[in-house]
Order: sequence, then C-alpha cells, then structure tokens
Amino acid sequence: MTLAEEVLTACGAKGLRVATAESCTGGMVMAALTDIAGSSSVVDRGFVTYTNTAKTELLGVREATLAAVGAVSEEVAREMALGALVNSDADISVSVTGIAGPGGSEYKPEGRVCFGLATQSGCETETLEFGALGRAEVRAAARNHALSLILKAALA
Repeated sequence: MTLAEEVLTACGAKGLRVATAESCTGGMVMAALTDIAGSSSVVDRGFVTYTNTAKTELLGVREATLAAVGAVSEEVAREMALGALVNSDADISVSVTGIAGPGGSEYKPEGRVCFGLATQSGCETETLEFGALGRAEVRAAARNHALSLILKAALA
C-alpha cells in the first residue's frame, strides 16, 4: 500500500476530509491522493499558491507576515494551513512551502521546506532540511512528508 493509499484509508475510516495548501510542491500532494480511485470520499480541495499574491488572496496569508519572515517560514506555513482549513470543508489541512532548488541563500538554503498541519484542535508547524538533493528529489521528499503528516493526524 502506498503512503497516499494509507492516508485515504485512515481518513476514510474516520470520515475525515483533507485539503492541501502547496507552494514548492505545486500540487504534488493533491495529485498523489487523487491518483487513487475513490479519493473523492476523502479529498475536499487543494490550493496551489506558488506566488505570495496567491497565498494572500486564496489563503489569507498576511502580507505583513510575508514581509517580515518570507514565504519559506513556519509562520507562513501556519497561515497557509489555517487558510486552507477555513476556506474548505476539510477536517485536516497540510501546507508546504520551501526552496526546492536549484539555488537558495545563506539564510534559506536549497532543500529547506516548512510544513503546517491544521485541524480543529490547532496548527503545528515544522521545518525540514532535505539538503541540496536536486529539485525533483526535494519536491518528492516534501510530498511524502506532507502525506505522512496527514496520516499521523488521521491516526491520532
């Protein structure tokens, strides 16, 4: 069973709906879920908010937050996840924002990805440093980690 199948099975067993808010993964989390037949019983919607404008317009991320800490931050990941939860019929939302590469900076290196996981109980965030694995590998690792966060919440 794939990780996405595990997510759908666990969420389906509890009647949970899922939303995503994705930046650097560009919809890969949602694609992994919707590649599976029957996913409509769990998947509500996905937001691909690659630009800062999309983050503010679709998810309600505050411009002040973006200006203060930048898009690749736990603060923005939190606002993205909460925005996806508020703007959907989901019980669980996950957000992903990071630097897939190539490139990065001294302060925000390639491979840094911030995640948010929101439920009615609140929102948790974390940052993982995948390293300069290359764009495709960082995005795949971020997708898999986001799916694992949803699964963990569904099993809690």
